[in-house]
Amino acid sequence: MESELKVLTRQSTNQRPEPELEQRDDRPLLKPEPGQSKCAAYVRRDVYGTMGRGKLSWAERLWLVPRLVILVPIRVVVGMTILVSYYVICRVCTVFRAPNREDGEEQEDYAHLRGWRRTVILRTGRFLSRAVLFVFGFYWISETRGENERELKSSDFKGVSGIVTERIREAYQDEFAPRMIIFPEGTTTNGDYLLPFKTGVFLAKAPVQPVILRYPYRRFSPAWDSISGARHVILLLSQFVNYIEVKRLPVYHPSEQEIENPKLYAENVRKLMAQEGNLILSDVGLPEKRVYHAALNGNISMPSVLHQKGD
Repeated sequence: MESELKVLTRQSTNQRPEPELEQRDDRPLLKPEPGQSKCAAYVRRDVYGTMGRGKLSWAERLWLVPRLVILVPIRVVVGMTILVSYYVICRVCTVFRAPNREDGEEQEDYAHLRGWRRTVILRTGRFLSRAVLFVFGFYWISETRGENERELKSSDFKGVSGIVTERIREAYQDEFAPRMIIFPEGTTTNGDYLLPFKTGVFLAKAPVQPVILRYPYRRFSPAWDSISGARHVILLLSQFVNYIEVKRLPVYHPSEQEIENPKLYAENVRKLMAQEGNLILSDVGLPEKRVYHAALNGNISMPSVLHQKGD
């Protein structure tokens, strides 16, 4: 998500050393491999502990109860009102308009609207999206940008297939085409690690703009790692203030070598983002996360459990 590409494509980014391991304790975690905590990318370190089920002090409980009773319902009602309002706006803007259909598919596609309809949908969408974040406690969004843009390289799009790839191409070639946001890791972490990227998005051979999202926290970590979806939403909405940092890197234009090798393209972008975001490169993915979750829920037996030392 940031640009220091000269160093990136020809040098490998150094990884931060993995934290040392503590002796056994009560919190179950997968046994790390020698010199590496295999599931460290999914370990929660906030006040609420592993899976959001950690033991809370009485002071924290007393602080949490009024927020659950008052703040969460208010935010749910206001948030749903905003979503329904935007739905109505979209329906009004698309009334009497025939949706685009590809190859006889039944799915409606209004993404290529033009004129005032497109303007209304986009501008209200941006405004109401920010309104939802504000309601959920993200009152301020810290945004930074990279400085230098990588030199543009020529690319060709021959042989590209797949809906996602085609839409990425279209977005690059047509300024009125809908943009796509892709999360190439394919899952979520605790925000300290960067997992291997899926190569699908890089098959289009089109330039990408990396963006790094960070969620600083005091009590509850907004990062969705080893906590259930319902518990995550409830605890997130119970926080008076939530924080988010956005770092936009310059557009990354692939070199000729990266165009021919999507895996190299994906890895170089990943290394750049890790360097710019001060993130640890990890080789685990969604399968390991599922195993870790199964272990936490007691669905599989573990020969031993070790927990990574806290910050």
